[in-house]
Amino acid sequence: MPPMATVATATVRPARRVRGRLYPAGDKSVSHRYALLAALADGRSTIRRYSGGADCAATLACLDRLGATVERRPAAGLPTPGSDLDVWVTGRGLRGLAAPAVPLDAGNSGSSLRMLAGVLAAHPFAATLVGDRSLSRRPMRRVIEPLTRMGARIQASDDHPPLTVIGGDLHGIEYAPDVPSAQVKSAVLLAGLQASGRTRVIEPARTRDHTERALQAFGATVHTRPREVEIDGGQRLAALELFVPGDLSSAAFWAVAAAALPGSDLEIEQVGLNPTRSALLDVLERAGAIVDRDVRSSEGGEPRGTARIRHGSLKALVIGPEEVPELIDELPALAALATFGGELTVTGAAELRVKESDRISALADGLRALGGDVDELPDGFHVRGARRLRGGLADSAGDHRLAMAFAIAALGADGPSSIAGAEAVDVSYPGFFATLETVCEPRGGR
Repeated sequence: MPPMATVATATVRPARRVRGRLYPAGDKSVSHRYALLAALADGRSTIRRYSGGADCAATLACLDRLGATVERRPAAGLPTPGSDLDVWVTGRGLRGLAAPAVPLDAGNSGSSLRMLAGVLAAHPFAATLVGDRSLSRRPMRRVIEPLTRMGARIQASDDHPPLTVIGGDLHGIEYAPDVPSAQVKSAVLLAGLQASGRTRVIEPARTRDHTERALQAFGATVHTRPREVEIDGGQRLAALELFVPGDLSSAAFWAVAAAALPGSDLEIEQVGLNPTRSALLDVLERAGAIVDRDVRSSEGGEPRGTARIRHGSLKALVIGPEEVPELIDELPALAALATFGGELTVTGAAELRVKESDRISALADGLRALGGDVDELPDGFHVRGARRLRGGLADSAGDHRLAMAFAIAALGADGPSSIAGAEAVDVSYPGFFATLETVCEPRGGR
């Protein structure tokens, strides 16, 4: 069975099916946003089940250096052991953060860097945002351009990190990005919260709305219409207690495994079911899976509940540009699904080339190394599952979502597979391989 993800290479053996009940790690996207807004709020906020992944740890470390008081403890009351945290953040109010003495290290987290740029744009000091080698290759023009229009000065080499943000008095703008991005939208809204006047973002396609929901939970008034959001600057935020739902993008890998393997029946508890994030479940139904969902609460504006996924006969899928923004993180998992006898064509996903890796090229290379039949497209890929994977060695390219996608694909192979760079899962899901061990029934029984 798969080992813990504390080694560079993980071995994954074929599985007969997945069954049981699991609780995914705390949602990475929601955790980032709750922490950032808590730092801008008045008072001490409590964030329960904050993601224990490295990306979200980077956000907390940056807030520490900006003068917000951050306390962390292992999350209490989890139904199963995990890496989630209970976090307390004492905010410093709007524009109340302090100039950092050293550069702010976002690690591998594009979310941390882009959204912190929006926060810092309104503060009257200079701060430098840095990242690891992967993040330093990712383009930042889409966040630099609107923040500069609002009145910040941002210095960067060829529009890549490091970014030096020289903040000051901002004014609201109307911004219509060419490419849909929840991170860019969030950066503009966080800057707009601290600007004079009204800020409006008009999206070319709907993206996840966690920032809008979190702002409202902290007491801000946000005006939303289809693909539009507006916020008036100067609104004070009030500290509160929040509960982070389970991460559906991480749970996607378990959902795909259940959809792919005959006889599978999996319940995913306390998972986020935000409509701008749950498109994956609709796609799994289109692919032939049996999917039930039950929203049980909506704390902090985030619906959460139970998703039950059972295997059904796989069908071919086509995902075009209009669907990609709401599935961008789940596309590697869906590529893994197609290797089990289905087929998947994705276009309009050029954004994947500037993620933690070139996810199109690295995904195609990894699946081919396991015996898959994959065509790389300029803005997507085509996976054909007519033949079973044979197993092999797939390189995650240091990308957490590819490491998890290759592990799930390997469950359907003829023989064992190795995932190089398996430690990359720690970015978002440190307990991934331990959970894989608990829900998989190896081929031939335990």
